[in-house]
Amino acid sequence: MEERVVPVEKKIVQKFAVSYSYPVFFTEHLFDTSNQCLRSFLQSKSVQAERKILTVLDEGMLLHHPALEQKIQAYLHTIPGFVPVQESLVLPGGEQVKNDPVYFDKILQAINDDKIDRHSYLMAIGGGSLLDLAGYAAAVAHRGIRHIRVPTTVLSQNDSGVGVKNGVNHFGKKNFLGTFAPPVAVFNDKHFLTTLEERDWRSGIAEAVKVALIKDPLFFNWLEDHTEALNHRDEIAMQELIYHCAQLHLEHIAGGDPFENGSSRPLDYGHWSAHKLEQLTDFSLRHGEAVAIGIALDVVYAHLIGWLGKQDQDRIIRLLQTLGFRLFHPALQDDAILKGLQEFREHLGGELTILQLKKIGTGENVHEMNEDKIRKAISRLKEYGNR
Repeated sequence: MEERVVPVEKKIVQKFAVSYSYPVFFTEHLFDTSNQCLRSFLQSKSVQAERKILTVLDEGMLLHHPALEQKIQAYLHTIPGFVPVQESLVLPGGEQVKNDPVYFDKILQAINDDKIDRHSYLMAIGGGSLLDLAGYAAAVAHRGIRHIRVPTTVLSQNDSGVGVKNGVNHFGKKNFLGTFAPPVAVFNDKHFLTTLEERDWRSGIAEAVKVALIKDPLFFNWLEDHTEALNHRDEIAMQELIYHCAQLHLEHIAGGDPFENGSSRPLDYGHWSAHKLEQLTDFSLRHGEAVAIGIALDVVYAHLIGWLGKQDQDRIIRLLQTLGFRLFHPALQDDAILKGLQEFREHLGGELTILQLKKIGTGENVHEMNEDKIRKAISRLKEYGNR
């Protein structure tokens, strides 16, 4: 009888680590030829052959800075070894640019037409939505080209623009398509903030309140003490806010789960309802305005379940109102708002994981939320809105 040979199971285990490092610069008048910031960064890169730079520009910037494109071209031409594409690709800002795939295709077309390779650069200049779109396109073209971010709003300079996420909306869901792809550098130019509309100036402050609530109670105290200065557009106060908020954001990314492989994402505190609110209002709410409402909703909910004391609840609500945020929108009364819980879970996977506050600066994850108490919290917010 012939002896059977039992195959030996074989396995190769592949394991490697990739280290990421990128600087976040704080400067003013980035594209003045006397400013060395961007020039020094690019010249620090080893260049054996000429590198191209494609600029994607938020068209809203040209309304307030009509000479910006010419200044960018003039500046880039002063950097040896780097060749700017002849014309910037100008796209709309705001959430519309993440909702319509035609804008994604336009960036890919420009990358292809201008022969932007993996050693070339795509530099995006604009608000958070444009940066999200451009970063996504840069991450998937050629499996990744070098991406420089120049955020021009409070929200993008202190939060979204300094992180590692990119994405666009699909199926009516926020950031359904996206990547984790760090930029090679971020340049925060404070001059761009001087021409922001009032809503955009205020909107970004919501993310500072968020990060203070989950990370730094002393920063929350600072926000309370500087509310008047921020409301009067004090540039020094805003620069301190942006720097500290960005620092906390970056420290979290470096110290925890930067690519969100787990189920917890504390930097999205208040966002489960905020993302749904943006959709339900057809994005008429700015992201920061929706986040302020989302924070208020979770704060009142945490008080209703006996976690957050009334004194802390009232301090947080008072700060948001004093900063000028409206904490109620009729879309909150649409039962579809509760779908935000499921979509939040689906976006990350695993079990539902949402941070709730125990006190200012300290939170704890929960894996379920009581819908009746959510509705009661919404009713409380409506009362605040009618005062």
